[in-house]
Amino acid sequence: MSDTTRREFIRRSVAAGSALALTGTMACEGTTGSRQRHPNLIYVFPDQMRAQAQGFMGEDPVITPNLDRFATEGIVLDQAVSNYPVCSPYRAMLMTGMFPHSNGVLANCNTNGAMNGYELRESSRCWSDVLKEQGYSLGYIGKWHLDSPYRPYVDTGNNNEDFAWNEWTSPQRRHSFDYWHAYGTYDNHNRPEYWTTDAPRSERVVVDQWGPEHEADMAIRYIRNEGGTFRDPDRPFALVVSMNPPHTPYRMVPEQYLQMYGDATPEELINRPNVNLEENSSGARLARRQIRNYLAQVTGVDDQFGRILAELKARGLEEDTIVVFTSDHGNCLGCHDQVTKNVHYEESMRVPFIIRWSGMLEPRTDDLLISTPDIYPTLLDLMGFGPDVPEQVEGVSHARLCLTGRGGRPTSQLYMWVPYGEPALGRRGVRTHRYTLMISSNRAGETEQILHDNLNDPYQLRNIAGESKGIVQDLVEKELDHWLELTDDPWHGRGV
Repeated sequence: MSDTTRREFIRRSVAAGSALALTGTMACEGTTGSRQRHPNLIYVFPDQMRAQAQGFMGEDPVITPNLDRFATEGIVLDQAVSNYPVCSPYRAMLMTGMFPHSNGVLANCNTNGAMNGYELRESSRCWSDVLKEQGYSLGYIGKWHLDSPYRPYVDTGNNNEDFAWNEWTSPQRRHSFDYWHAYGTYDNHNRPEYWTTDAPRSERVVVDQWGPEHEADMAIRYIRNEGGTFRDPDRPFALVVSMNPPHTPYRMVPEQYLQMYGDATPEELINRPNVNLEENSSGARLARRQIRNYLAQVTGVDDQFGRILAELKARGLEEDTIVVFTSDHGNCLGCHDQVTKNVHYEESMRVPFIIRWSGMLEPRTDDLLISTPDIYPTLLDLMGFGPDVPEQVEGVSHARLCLTGRGGRPTSQLYMWVPYGEPALGRRGVRTHRYTLMISSNRAGETEQILHDNLNDPYQLRNIAGESKGIVQDLVEKELDHWLELTDDPWHGRGV
């Protein structure tokens, strides 16, 4: 990373990328005569799906035929991460293009988050707001989880009298999404509930259908624009489909997807050596119970994503639509004896990221170290709106790299976790192409260092920090210190 200021770096990168992206769309319009001036966008992201759970990756023994095919049609960013691998912080970074200390969402939006003011600010200028100003129709389907609950709590699942997660999003807080079929956070996958566009807080639609299937149904209706009631047919559209599975409870998955794994034993499905099967650790017991369910949920998500892609093709919209498939974070599911996410391990941080724009982006795999806030400027830039990216956006556009394979590349990705109400404490670290460094800092001023050599130890079984002090110092001075400075992080672990 250079010594130029963050804002100057962002402005230069966005300007360079947008000029090229704009040229690319204009050239394509001239050669085909049919491609619309600005593309549609469909952004599909399930919750808690790790990058390793894609069949074409050759890691988890998972069945994902649609993703496998989609990967041959787009750019696979196989080193994409969730910088703060938990739900609300990722979503706020995605929507604002800013890191948590800037966007104000430093932990999950729930009762604890509400006590600390953690929710997406109404004043934030999200990428959806920019697209609305440019004439787009906008739709949001599924999980939002960017509003903290307030009393009296909504009488719904995930909420009780003392603690709440789920909350209605008022129209003025939807950041220009004019079609709304969504909820805050709600984990009954077999009987999900949604607030519709005009519904008040007291009225929800209850659906007796598996959540991803229903959400794919609604996405298909949106693409078809049934009855002309979903969107303006004369405008380009941007649609987000946010599915909850493969999130807990894993057992809530249709039998048809479980049956696809036949009589495979848990031991045959658990092929990651960082799950301690030999000693029957707590993580191993969790993995044995849930690995089939988790993989089946992923297969179900893949099936529903395939239906959305098929509808785009049937409507002749493939060339006019950028499609992104990713996730908000991964899932350890017993790896390193970790239950789910919110840690620095590969299974937690790394997420799927495939972007397809037929005829414009050459299919390939790229090891770009993309970070969550980069998604906002990259997509707007590709869509021809690079100059409209707000100055406060902290992510960097990689549109030029996506279009040409050339362009500046970051040398690391930030990792962070913040305890509720204590923005200067918690864990910080960096991930490079070779190493993952994590340093924790607590109230007593004590620190712990963990360093993994991901090249020689891909399952992160050894902490080599103690024997690699020079590498730790180098990563801190050349990478982490810059991230802390550029994100105005008050972390107490500085200088370790």
